[in-house]
Amino acid sequence: MDEDANIKSWHLAHTVIKSNRRYAYEEVQEMLEGKDGDYAQELRILDKMAKALRERRFKSGAVKFDREELHFDIDQDGHPTRCYFKKSTDATQLIEEFMLLANRTVAEFIGRVPKDKKAKTFVYRIHDQPDPQKLESLRAALAPFGYKVKTSGTRGAISKSLNKMMETAQGQREQKLVETLALRSMMKAKYSTHNIGHYGLAFDYYTHFTSPIRRYPDTMVHRLLTRYQEGGRSANQDHYEELCEHSSEMEQTAANAERDSIKYKMVEFMADKVGQEFDAHISGVQSYGIYCEIDENHCEGLVGMHDLDGDYYEFDERNYQLVGRRHHKKYQLGDALRIKVARANVEKRQLDFILAE
Repeated sequence: MDEDANIKSWHLAHTVIKSNRRYAYEEVQEMLEGKDGDYAQELRILDKMAKALRERRFKSGAVKFDREELHFDIDQDGHPTRCYFKKSTDATQLIEEFMLLANRTVAEFIGRVPKDKKAKTFVYRIHDQPDPQKLESLRAALAPFGYKVKTSGTRGAISKSLNKMMETAQGQREQKLVETLALRSMMKAKYSTHNIGHYGLAFDYYTHFTSPIRRYPDTMVHRLLTRYQEGGRSANQDHYEELCEHSSEMEQTAANAERDSIKYKMVEFMADKVGQEFDAHISGVQSYGIYCEIDENHCEGLVGMHDLDGDYYEFDERNYQLVGRRHHKKYQLGDALRIKVARANVEKRQLDFILAE
């Protein structure tokens, strides 16, 4: 590759990696910010190339979903001692871009064939265009906050308007809501032998090739590549489509388990803090109460409608707020509150707050 991340030549080979040096993301990030260290110059060149790849991707119409992930530090007994958001950095994005490049190149190698030839059976990672109806619901939900989003037009025009909307929401009290609703308007990515491209990444050909030690689809891809390199005939498509469907189902099961485990650790972390008060903000509003996220540790709990004293509150779904019928007090997305931890039920993964005032 040249320094602008254009591929000059490439080949596919069975190799064993022998690392000269292991790095932690934090260590590489410091070098990218100017600190000296092993291979610092090479890492900065890679970073420049990764940024060129990333910029090209978004120019082509990729959707920008850089969501923060909740992480836990745990002690020897598995008990959480700290929880915090892990942000995406140049170091993590560097790895991401080159993994995307490897995945895309391999998918193109098999999938892009002359018009008169049929592509061999292969496992693709596909992502369909958003459903116009879901985009219309997103537009209607965010209109009260002053956001606009295109619901029709070219693939690039829609993704650019989604990116602009999420950029505008950065740092605003409704940021989490905007990101959540935008994500819900997207179709789910899945595995298939029928390639339709990847909308979110703006790639015509994409697969999962880089992680055979943790994902079965990557193992399938490796096996198919080996078969075709050795001159083998195209594999049975129906059989591989079944395996793709199974892998997509297992991925969803794993995602649900991950979500539940995060909630479990969150409640476990707060279990010895019942009765304590914290500064928080409203992160969600429902007909049955308000979800509040604690500012210092990002743990989220519910203040039930029955715990909002002094009035009868009605749910204004359009504006994501509860409004008192008599005194017209509003509880709105992003409002700052002082909460007290009321209950922490680990078995049910439920965290309940009451207002401290």
